[in-house]
Amino acid sequence: MCSNCKNDAIGRRDLLKLGAASIIALGLGGVLRQAHAANGPPTALSPDEALAALKSGNERYVRHPKLCSIDLAQQRSAVAGHQAPWATIITCADSRVPPELIFGGHGVGELFVARNAGNLVDTATLGTVEYGAAVLGSPLVVVLAHTSCGAVKAACDVVTKNATYPGAIGTMIQPILPAALAVQKNPGDFVNNTAKESAKRTAGRLADASTLIGGFAGTGKLKVISAIYDLQTGVVSYLD
Repeated sequence: MCSNCKNDAIGRRDLLKLGAASIIALGLGGVLRQAHAANGPPTALSPDEALAALKSGNERYVRHPKLCSIDLAQQRSAVAGHQAPWATIITCADSRVPPELIFGGHGVGELFVARNAGNLVDTATLGTVEYGAAVLGSPLVVVLAHTSCGAVKAACDVVTKNATYPGAIGTMIQPILPAALAVQKNPGDFVNNTAKESAKRTAGRLADASTLIGGFAGTGKLKVISAIYDLQTGVVSYLD
């Protein structure tokens, strides 16, 4: 966490208040026995508190952009034994979309991040999200799209220009095509509209794709939402 933002930051002691007994109460059997053995206590934040922390962090990023001094050595030492991230972020591999920065200058041990072109959810990403929720106790999942996304533009070009792409790129962007087709005739920027629609669809499918995620979401232990990051303004807008 940036030292200049300490007054706005979530105290690490607040993140670590919830004991392992609270995880066991979620009733995930062997998965939770592994969590108890492998990690310390998870975050004490509720899904809504985690979301509020992301929103306030993005406000800092937009309103007070400046270089910050991050004591990474101290943070590294504090989380070397275990991690208790309070939000899971699925976002694009785009180099201009670093979640730890756009959500307020977070350091190590706070956000559990999965990145790939187009912020999609394949088997590996789904397993990552499940691990974050079931083993690490992360209470929030954000599927974060961004404006002017190259992977989304490629999918839009397939729809409008019958474009083709080499290697695995074409296969990779196929999950975006239904979103592009759904918003093709909508007013506004086609690529950004598709990015939003794809993120919403991805977030909506997570609970159906995973009994773990669905179970946590059904009991209120986990919130799954979608959002889009504006490359020009730095603002994260939530779509749900």
